[in-house]
Amino acid sequence: MTKIILDCDPGHDDALAMTMAIASPKIELSAVTTSAGNQTPEKTLNNAMRMLTLMHREDIPVAGGNRTPLVNKLATAGNVHGKTGLDGAELPDPDFKPQDMTAIELMAKTIRESNEKVTLVVTGPMTNAALFLRVYPELADRIEQIVFMGGAMGLGNWTPSVEFNIYVDPEAAKIVMNAGIPLVMAPLNVTHQAQILKDEIESIDDIKNPVAHAFRGLLDFFEIYHENPKWGFKGAPLHDPCTIAWLIDPTLFESEQMNVDVETQGELVKGETVCDYYELTGKPKNTNVLLKVDRERFIKLIMDSLRAFDDLK
Repeated sequence: MTKIILDCDPGHDDALAMTMAIASPKIELSAVTTSAGNQTPEKTLNNAMRMLTLMHREDIPVAGGNRTPLVNKLATAGNVHGKTGLDGAELPDPDFKPQDMTAIELMAKTIRESNEKVTLVVTGPMTNAALFLRVYPELADRIEQIVFMGGAMGLGNWTPSVEFNIYVDPEAAKIVMNAGIPLVMAPLNVTHQAQILKDEIESIDDIKNPVAHAFRGLLDFFEIYHENPKWGFKGAPLHDPCTIAWLIDPTLFESEQMNVDVETQGELVKGETVCDYYELTGKPKNTNVLLKVDRERFIKLIMDSLRAFDDLK
């Protein structure tokens, strides 16, 4: 099993990534930490706990992270995820409390207590990951890899060339990408291929458990934003689940090793991930960049993950 810490900002697609991690026998979800991003910090923390309560996994420790990015003012995506950050379904209120510590303290505790290296999965802004590496540099070599959803090669979804997670905290992303830890990047180039179609969302009705029922509503809501013809989507791109899908079955993806860095100064491109596809900079290849996904097999993995909760009452 791959032992992971999930650092997230739920968010519909973060919630699905968490669900896939819990459902998979190949992954041990050791802790969940939350950042501000898709919604405000109070809401993202609450959403993580609501999801764990829904899945009866209150045993997984949760902690909230930094309330703002390192430098910028906080930007949120309520236009995508709704007022709660998880609009579209009736989710239970949390029936447990977060840990009496910060996100980076929970990361440190989890990593120190592990007998093996831990993979850090980041599906929101990289604020917590960057702070962890600055406050606990002695634990960096205990991280197996950092698998993250963020960035893009040549396109953006928040500004013309900048993806939202990196846009929120580009300075944090730059710290993480230059930390010398192996990186796996799920950029918009691959997550825009990882679409779930309307008829596939409707087919979730055939899965008779409370988790699947919740995701029918969540994905219905999430799909509405992506109906805007400017995007050219046939369905809703499932960004964050690509990270967990890669950990479960990397054969779903095609990828290339390359150097990736973040622009933090440009007037028009602050937050752009600069991907050295043609090895023009001479910098070492620090990132395995996912570029293609087998969409049909990816969707099957999601459906199988939802079916894993059939015994849940």
